[in-house]
Amino acid sequence: MIPESFIQELLNRVDIVDVIDRSVPLKKAGANYSACCPFHNEKSPSFTVSPTKQFYHCFGCGAHGSAIGFVMEYQGLSFVEAINELAKQVGMMVPQETRERDADVPQKKAVPGMVEAMQQAVLYYRGELKKSQRAIEYLKGRGLSGQIAARFQMGYAPSGWQNLQEVFSDYQDDVLKSIGLVIENEQGRRYDRFRDRVMFPIHDQKGQVIGFGGRVLGTEGEDDGPKYLNSPETPLFQKGQELYGLFLARRAIRDAGRVLVVEGYMDVVALAQYGIEYAVAALGTATTPVHITKLMRQTDEIVFCFDGDAAGRKAAWRAAMNALPALTDGLRLSFLFLPAEHDPDSYVREYGKEAFEAAMQSALPLSQYLIQHLSEDNGLQSQEDKVRFLNEAEPILAQIQAPRLALLLRKRVAELAGLSDEEMRSMIRLPEVQRPRRSQPRQTRSTLSLQRRFVLMVLMQPALVSPDDLAWVLHESEEDALVKQTLEAAIAYPNAKPAGLLLQLQNRVDARLMRELEREIHLLDEQVDYSLEFEGARKQLKDMYAERQGKSLLARMQEKKISDMTEQEKALLKAMVGATKNRS
Repeated sequence: MIPESFIQELLNRVDIVDVIDRSVPLKKAGANYSACCPFHNEKSPSFTVSPTKQFYHCFGCGAHGSAIGFVMEYQGLSFVEAINELAKQVGMMVPQETRERDADVPQKKAVPGMVEAMQQAVLYYRGELKKSQRAIEYLKGRGLSGQIAARFQMGYAPSGWQNLQEVFSDYQDDVLKSIGLVIENEQGRRYDRFRDRVMFPIHDQKGQVIGFGGRVLGTEGEDDGPKYLNSPETPLFQKGQELYGLFLARRAIRDAGRVLVVEGYMDVVALAQYGIEYAVAALGTATTPVHITKLMRQTDEIVFCFDGDAAGRKAAWRAAMNALPALTDGLRLSFLFLPAEHDPDSYVREYGKEAFEAAMQSALPLSQYLIQHLSEDNGLQSQEDKVRFLNEAEPILAQIQAPRLALLLRKRVAELAGLSDEEMRSMIRLPEVQRPRRSQPRQTRSTLSLQRRFVLMVLMQPALVSPDDLAWVLHESEEDALVKQTLEAAIAYPNAKPAGLLLQLQNRVDARLMRELEREIHLLDEQVDYSLEFEGARKQLKDMYAERQGKSLLARMQEKKISDMTEQEKALLKAMVGATKNRS
């Protein structure tokens, strides 16, 4: 592991302006620097970089982060690779944190945390793949090379019930169950979740393994359980938010200017084998609005590719419906249907990259696909046909908030139903679609709670924090917890830049709260006297906590009889009642 102290020192040493300017030329814009965002297409700059906060933020697509985050996103590197790259740029050597072991304890690594446990499992499965000739022959039979298997960190979970006992010294550790590596039956007996399967590690945006997909080596119909078995929902892994292959495909997506969404792990790997490296797959679930939003940060063209059979067409329609709330006028979304006898894996192996990409040129745009689907079993000849067409179109149109797309689709539906625009509006109820604005206004700050205002000042001036500050913080709400965690990070790293402290908070704070905090710090006025603001916010927050604590104490004491109170409690009650009367 790389020590946290080194990561903080690295972020203090590098200048995010220099890091980003090497890849994206920046222009001075007041106290900050700006450019057109490298993560989505835009004509006017909405991407800003703060030298004071060492943080970048795009007001268009929401991309944000530190120098480490930028190198990861832009170059498609893992967290560790990004740190090594930045360290090289400033002439620093990356140390590795080692843990002392008892000489009498067998040389098996204990389970210190969820991410580390996943990484240990990856290394084990990869090692087992090299030993299994059967698994190797299976992958060769699917046309995969050793290089592509290594790139996707593929492995093999051998037969047997408790193979992971070889990896983890404490097979009963709760962490192993929490991350889905083991299952516990009703009798309390544990066994490995994945057995005799080719393993596909699932990575998050940092390149960390958060889950697995496992495929049986046998053919369908054999008694091997489900063909694909995925990790369950865990604190690390939520399948509705992750896409297989996205971490490795990011650079290729930007180079190609599009992303291809397919249905299976093997489709992604096989396409990469043949040079189509911009493919990703949903993880055993239909594509969600969260998936669409993630992909929109990478490109403005998404092509869905489905089998041409009934199951593929059903999956395509679910994907289209789930995408509707996330649509924007700048997004091009289309659907490619392969011949019924093919999936992307078999098609690219039979016809090659050029034929596959040529087929993508004929993919149906979303608007055309929607109309085609709604009218394929409807001749639109009778009035009843047109009524059914309108009834089926209405809930679809109601979900589309992209102004231009919504307007054109409504016109096309009205035309097919033989209605004027006015008749269309009077016949079916649709929400008013706002007309697109010529320019997007800059985001403004919302009213901040006292806790968040103090947290922002701590992030800007961590050296002003004292260990004594932890004594007066209450722990009654999510924002109170944020105050405590930020103070602890500041005490540990008093010289850290705001970006460094945010990195410390990333895995300890709710994702929604983290996004809001990152947005607020980027909007923070660069001209503020942070030291003065810090002292003022600290005094106000301490007073607020003291008053809240006093009221709570008063309420508890009032439940007691006077005769049951100590003399000290009676004196305190008298003082507090008097203070309350004076304030009123």
